[in-house]
Order: sequence, then C-alpha cells, then structure tokens
Amino acid sequence: MAQVESFQLDHTKVIAPYVRIAGTERNGKGGIVQKYDLRLLQPNADAVPTAALHTLEHLLATYLRDELPGIIDISPMGCRTGFYLIIWDEHSPADVAAALTKVLHKVLETETVPAVSPLECGNYKDHSLFGAKEYAKLVLESGISDDPFVRK
Repeated sequence: MAQVESFQLDHTKVIAPYVRIAGTERNGKGGIVQKYDLRLLQPNADAVPTAALHTLEHLLATYLRDELPGIIDISPMGCRTGFYLIIWDEHSPADVAAALTKVLHKVLETETVPAVSPLECGNYKDHSLFGAKEYAKLVLESGISDDPFVRK
C-alpha cells in the first residue's frame, strides 16, 4: 500500500498555525516541485466552516500568487484545518510563512471575493467573507510558525 506523507505526520504533536514542507519532488531534468502544509488551525481541535474555507481558498489562490512565484495549486485540506500549496522550485518555510502572513493581512482588507459567479465557481453561493476574515484574524493573532513543533 502506498504511503501518504500527511498520514505519517503525528497530528497530536504539531502546533498550529504553521507552515511546513510536506514533500519535495525532483525530476531528471532538474525540475523541483514542493508541497507545503499551510496549517491554520490545530488538528482535531477546530475546523474552518466550509463557506469561510471556500472564501479563503479563493483569496489565497489570488493573493499568494502575487507573493510567491511558481504556484501550481492551493487546495483546502479535507479536515478543514488548512491548505496545501504546490509550488515550483525550492522555497524556505520562513519565506512561505512570511508570504502567508502578508496575504492574511490582505484578506482582512478585502471587500470583494474574486470568482464567485456561477461561471467561475462550482459552488458560488457557499462563501463567507466575514468568516474568512475572522479566521485570518485568529491565525494572525496566534502567529504563523515555520516549524510545526514550535509555537511562534
């Protein structure tokens, strides 16, 4: 049976919010892709409601691309405690944490959520900008660590 990296992580020992490298893949031509765990909430203690998570997904997908070159994808975790970031090349956890912090500050200033029409979004009615701002504020108040086992 295949080993899934996130299933190997001891979710009882990590301290959210944090950014961590969840994987690095290299191909034979020198290409590098990294997967990051952007954990906003403590696993098994809290979860972002779907409407707020969906709005955060739209905002992170837009704003993080302005901060970090080479983003392939930003996807919410099924447990609703954070996001996975897939990105070309190598980036340090500190750089990704700094970009996420900057973006969450932008979320607090946002007045309009991008891509919330039936043409652009598969569940355009399920959004909460208020909820996204509340969770962004909560994460910023806690501080984002670049080490999942150390509180910021």
